[in-house]
Amino acid sequence: MNAHVAPTTHDAELQALAREEAFSMPLDDIDVSKPRLFQEDTIGHYFARLRRDDPVHFTENDFYGRFWSVTKYKDIMTVDTNHGIYSSDYTQGGIALWNAPDVKQRLHMFIAMDPPKHDEQRKAVSPIVAPMNLASMESTIRARTAKVLDELPRNEDFNWVQRVSIELTTQMLATLFDFPFEDRKLLTWWSDVATSVPEVDHLVESQEARLAELGKMLVYFTRLWNERVNAPPKNDLVSMLAHNPATRNMPPLEYMGNLVLLIVGGNDTTRNSMTGGLLALSQNPAEWAKLRANPGLVDSMVPEIIRWQTPLPMMRRTALQDIELAGKKILKGDKVVMWYLSGNRDEEAIDNPDAFIIDRARPRQHLSFGFGIHRCVGNRLAEMQLKILWQEILKRFPVIEVTGPPTRLLSNFVRGISHLPVRIPG
Repeated sequence: MNAHVAPTTHDAELQALAREEAFSMPLDDIDVSKPRLFQEDTIGHYFARLRRDDPVHFTENDFYGRFWSVTKYKDIMTVDTNHGIYSSDYTQGGIALWNAPDVKQRLHMFIAMDPPKHDEQRKAVSPIVAPMNLASMESTIRARTAKVLDELPRNEDFNWVQRVSIELTTQMLATLFDFPFEDRKLLTWWSDVATSVPEVDHLVESQEARLAELGKMLVYFTRLWNERVNAPPKNDLVSMLAHNPATRNMPPLEYMGNLVLLIVGGNDTTRNSMTGGLLALSQNPAEWAKLRANPGLVDSMVPEIIRWQTPLPMMRRTALQDIELAGKKILKGDKVVMWYLSGNRDEEAIDNPDAFIIDRARPRQHLSFGFGIHRCVGNRLAEMQLKILWQEILKRFPVIEVTGPPTRLLSNFVRGISHLPVRIPG
């Protein structure tokens, strides 16, 4: 893969203008929640300004309300590891910047719960990613990855996101849920719907339409639940939920919420890192040369890809009491947003953070999986999928050409790529 896609003149001008605006506009006018900044990939300049001049930054937004943006690594760690003060519970608002005013419309999932209920429900599904289970899945993941790569077209442009990233993560989700393989594309659709904000991205046209689509998911998975609750326990997520004392009596909204969490958690981080990694290597040909010379660098490259992409750039908490953070007085009930993407570019915590470096000395020093009790339960599975993908790519393709710019999602919750045109000479 020796093709290098240099930034176009338009891209360079866009970045220069964004940087100039970010560092010249009044601090009070900076609002890093704007999805457009993520779609344009100019958000980094605004985060850089806040890290320098206002690391815990207050915003009042017509759509999201009042919230605090936490942009430095150390302050994010303070919030993420102190669940007694900064709550993720859905009754307080949950983990998304926008929350439905009616608690009945909020997704009840264990990532949006505080202890002890969070801990009990998380334990119900954690065996799916235990070391022995991961080891048993490795050969299946490798065989499927090889098949997907071997079936890619040669000498013609195709969308890497659709043919590789979505296909591999959807197959993995189907395995984790023991979901009917022929219907697996439903999992991708439900994941996209779950992370959509209708007023912003219009994937569905209203919150009611969004909940209706997720209701179809609940009907489908309720059938699977009923089959498995009456059968001996098996090693899939539905069976684990159906048989565990902490989850077997969940009300429907809670089952729906946990399904969304597991589907999105198993989809977005890995899917967008699979694409983001290819894009990063195409933009940094010297790093690709390192990898070709030493394929063993895949081990350190994978966490660097996950840091670089930061597929979920933020998580929100709610202050349970008045508290001071970095000199700012946060009031009880305020939204506190941890911008992981900004923390992953904090020069006080990470050396040369704006560079993509596949042989970093401490590649796992990043925030993409979160920290504390809510640290991503599937982080090792995501890393294994990415590692296998790049090992299999290195066996096959001396060149993968990225032939055009990525199409990024209009979202501040998922740092995603919907289209990346590539070509494999052959």
